[in-house]
Amino acid sequence: MGRVTERRRTLRIRDGAVSDRPDTLVVEEPLEIRLNGEPLAITMRTPGDDFALATGFLVSEGVIGAADDIRQILYCAGATAEGVNTYNVVDVKLAPGVPEPETDLRRKVYTTSSCGLCGKASLDAVRTRTRFPVADSPGLRLTPALLSALPDRLRAAQRVFDRTGGLHAAALFSEDGELLDVREDVGRHNAVDKLIGLAVRDGGLPLSRAVLMVSGRASFELVQKAVMAGIPVLAAVSAPSSLAVDLAAESGLTLVGFLRGPNMNVYTGAERIAVDSPATVGRDS
Repeated sequence: MGRVTERRRTLRIRDGAVSDRPDTLVVEEPLEIRLNGEPLAITMRTPGDDFALATGFLVSEGVIGAADDIRQILYCAGATAEGVNTYNVVDVKLAPGVPEPETDLRRKVYTTSSCGLCGKASLDAVRTRTRFPVADSPGLRLTPALLSALPDRLRAAQRVFDRTGGLHAAALFSEDGELLDVREDVGRHNAVDKLIGLAVRDGGLPLSRAVLMVSGRASFELVQKAVMAGIPVLAAVSAPSSLAVDLAAESGLTLVGFLRGPNMNVYTGAERIAVDSPATVGRDS
C-alpha cells in the first residue's frame, strides 16, 4: 500500500526570514477501477481504503447495492513493464447473476480529484435511479443547533489534514449528531465513496437515518452519491451548485450549504429542519 503523506524539502519564507526545511504533503496517486477485468474509470486519490472507494463508486453508479453483489475485490498488476503490483489498480468481480453496467457506463473516463463528473457524456448519464429513495425517511428531524456542531466535529476528526492542510473530508453522523465515520482524500467525492463503500461492507445501506457532512462545496455529484446511498441529508460548509439544488429537490434530499457556526442556508428539504416557522424553499423566479 502507498503512503498517505510524504516529506519534501521546501524553501520557507516567513516575515522575511528564510529557511530550508521539510514539509509534509498529502500523497496523490491514480487508482484504476476495473470491473470483471475491464477498465471502468480512473480517479486521482489518496491511497487507503481503495476497496471501499471502488465499492462506493459502483454504488454511486447504480451497479451494486449490497455487499453480496460483489464476489471479490483485489489489487492486480500495475502498469510497470515488469508487472509489479503498484497497488494502484483494483479489479472488482461481480457476483454471479449481477448484471454488468450498460455500455455507455464503460466510458473509461479520467476522473480528476476535484471533479468526478469530468468526462461524463451528459447529465442523463448520472441521473441514475436509486435503489434507496431518500424520501422514504419519515420522521427524521434535525435541529439547527445539531447541524451547527457538525463542521467542528468533522474538522476535529481530520487527522491527516492537521499534518498537510491538503485534504478534503467527508463524515457520516447519526440523527443525534454522533460521528459514525470519517474519511479524508484529495478528492471530496473519493472521501464520500470511501464512506459509502465501508457502509456497504458493514451492511449499512440504505443510510436512511444519517447525515453526510462534507468540507467545501456541495456539487451535483455529491448529491447524487448521497441519493444513491439513501442518505437523506447533505450538509456542506460552502455553497451548492444550481444543479446540485435541482437534483436534491427532485430526489427529496435535504441540502444545507454555508454551514458555519449557527448560520446556514437550507436549499431543499426544509421539512427535516426543526425550526418554528420554516419558510417555503424552492426555485427563485
